[in-house]
This record gives sequence, C-alpha cells and structure tokens, in this order.
Amino acid sequence: MLFHTMVGSNDIERSKRFYDKVLGVLGVSEATLNIADSGHTRLFYRNENGTNFIVSQPINDEPATVANGSTVAFSCSSPEQVRKFHDVAVANGGTSIEAAPGPRKTASMGTLELAYVRDPDGNKLCGIHFPR
Repeated sequence: MLFHTMVGSNDIERSKRFYDKVLGVLGVSEATLNIADSGHTRLFYRNENGTNFIVSQPINDEPATVANGSTVAFSCSSPEQVRKFHDVAVANGGTSIEAAPGPRKTASMGTLELAYVRDPDGNKLCGIHFPR
C-alpha cells in the first residue's frame, strides 16, 4: 500500500551514519543520495519489494521536527533481529524509549516482538517481528 515514508533531519550526514547502520541490520543497502530540485539533500533507502524510506532536509528550510503520535515501524525477520535493530540504533546515536525490547501481548494480534527507539532527530522508530 505505501510507496514511501519520509522523515526530516536537521543533520543529514548524522542521519546517514545512523540509518546506514540501523537499516543495514535489516539487509537494506546504504542510502542513495539525492539532491532535490530545490537543492535539499535526501537519503533514499529502498528494499526489494519497492517501498522506500526517505530522510530529507526540510524543503521549507524550517527545522525538522517530529510528528507527535507517529511511528515508523520496520519489519524484522526474528526476535533476535528486533533486538539487534534496537541495539545498533542505540549504539549509533538513537535513544531507547518505552519498555525494553521484547514480547508484547496484544488482544487482537497475539504476541509481537517490539523495540522502540528515537533517531538522533527524535523520530520514533519501531523494530517489529510479527510471527505468522
């Protein structure tokens, strides 16, 4: 359903270092650098199913801010990958938030493996494993 998700960054080089490492845990290649027609820098992360995660300098030249109530969730292949997603994020400038990484019981979806972090700009990220 989604083609891309984009978050803003106030330090695109810092974001590249962070996301290259964190998304590398999921098998995503390093970012493709893109310069928008406006001259702003964007980082494109693509996966094999055609979805894109983009990190961009705000085109309106205002500071990048986080969206309250928003989370970008990345699918992980195992509970171990959820933990590694979390640990690599924290080791590269992210902040662990909410409960420690681990299983969460839900009424409608059973037990999920989750880890929540904020990137260096404060964007909320989740590593999630949903057993099928």
